[in-house]
Amino acid sequence: MINERIVMAGFGGQGVMSMGQLLTYAGMIEGKNVSWLPSYGPEMRGGTANCNVIISDNPVASPIVTDATAVIAMNRPSLDKFEPSIVKNGLLLINSSLIDKSAERDDIVAYDIPANEIADELGNSRIANMVMLGAYLEATGALKKESVLEALKKVFGERKAHLIPVNKDALDRGAELVKGNSCG
Repeated sequence: MINERIVMAGFGGQGVMSMGQLLTYAGMIEGKNVSWLPSYGPEMRGGTANCNVIISDNPVASPIVTDATAVIAMNRPSLDKFEPSIVKNGLLLINSSLIDKSAERDDIVAYDIPANEIADELGNSRIANMVMLGAYLEATGALKKESVLEALKKVFGERKAHLIPVNKDALDRGAELVKGNSCG
């Protein structure tokens, strides 16, 4: 049974909201109950941004995540703020390209993912979020990568369809970092 409660957080412009929307759409494609709750800092640009996503086989009573099964931290302030909210044995994905520390807790599963470096290797610095999303999908098995790609087609439309292959590559690279890799 699926009951994922995910917090994705980072600076505005890091694709945090897009990541959340894609998970939500993919959940709908798979017939799950989903919710997406965005939250923005008061700054116009470069401020904090996070979203709560719930993917469940059961109806979602509240879109607010207080006890996260997973946190995807794209920057240090997000790691510091949301690591304490992860349930025991929950998942923490850290963007080690921008965060200079690892998980402090030893009762969770944590991965350091150099998302920005991988995005740069793939030739598009804007897909670091997709690297993290690929790692999340592999670590949890909550949704199928194919569902996320289908959601991406709907979000991108015909005009941006040419970006789907590089986004797929980013999902694959993120998954590779988690696959068969012990925590850390």
